[in-house]
Amino acid sequence: MTDTDSTVIEVDGTEVTVSHPDKVYFSKRGETKMDLVRYYLAVAEPIMNTLRDRPLLLERYPDGASGKSFFQKRVPKSAPPWLTTTQVATPNGTVSDALVAADMAHIIWGVNQGCLGFHVWPIRASRPEVTDELRIDLDPSPGVGYPEVRHAAVLTRELLTELGIEAHIKTSGSRGLHLYLSLQPRWDGYEVRAAAVALARELERRHPDLITAQWWKEERGARVFVDFNQNAPHKTVFGAWCVRPRVGGQVSTPISWDELATVVPDELTLATVPALVAERGDPWAEYNKRPQSLEPLLEMSSRDMANGLMDAPWPPVYPKQPNEPPRVAPSRAAKGDSS
Repeated sequence: MTDTDSTVIEVDGTEVTVSHPDKVYFSKRGETKMDLVRYYLAVAEPIMNTLRDRPLLLERYPDGASGKSFFQKRVPKSAPPWLTTTQVATPNGTVSDALVAADMAHIIWGVNQGCLGFHVWPIRASRPEVTDELRIDLDPSPGVGYPEVRHAAVLTRELLTELGIEAHIKTSGSRGLHLYLSLQPRWDGYEVRAAAVALARELERRHPDLITAQWWKEERGARVFVDFNQNAPHKTVFGAWCVRPRVGGQVSTPISWDELATVVPDELTLATVPALVAERGDPWAEYNKRPQSLEPLLEMSSRDMANGLMDAPWPPVYPKQPNEPPRVAPSRAAKGDSS
């Protein structure tokens, strides 16, 4: 059913209303809300391979990528009764009912809400006590370009391979790269973050001119920051195959390691990615079939603690953690501020 204001489509056996389907969401080429719907349907199999059963935080842009935005954890009371939700918590303990990626109908419902960016929990709604992904966010500091980020990704993979750990890679849809580890269902978010801190510190020890694990921006210099706090419990990361709220509609795209040397992230958009998937398939197709062990990284973390290292700083929204250093930038600490 179609009229000038809405279209009803059937997705996975559910009727989903798409209101204002002709509203332009991406001004660079003029893609509309319905173009975004078509994009997600075109990548349905690979996106559900990574998002299925995971809670989602919605980044909503009701007027498209050029408009104002807000984050929404809670599913509105006006949501249809078929929508699957699950209770999630913020760092301070506030709980809310979040959308679950139960099937593609849920994704399309989110798109209709103006969602230009699904931020994904590293847990599954069916087993929330287990964190089954470690996300390595390689974040370029000012003065750092994509070639340096790409080199850092290769070096990160080399270290993980040395430890017997397999990683998958995707573009962030912006300036960075993300490496993902699919984990055996054995650890919680605190253990996963500890593993990420240990990885970041070892990378800095091995490649101090290129990579940093320093939380405070004033200490990073022109290096690639391994953002270990993307693995803090209750933290979400921009989802694989999801379209960024940029006017060009760039996609956070899973790629193969062989593609890393030649891929141009800004060219991976909702206009180009479906054809790429049709041509070469899903490079993350085996992602969930070979879950990895964190033991080598946790052993590295234990050695760091035994050698006198404290925990790395946590984000300010989190309660103070055991063995955490003072939450004060080094320049302020030097002036006597130890708060």
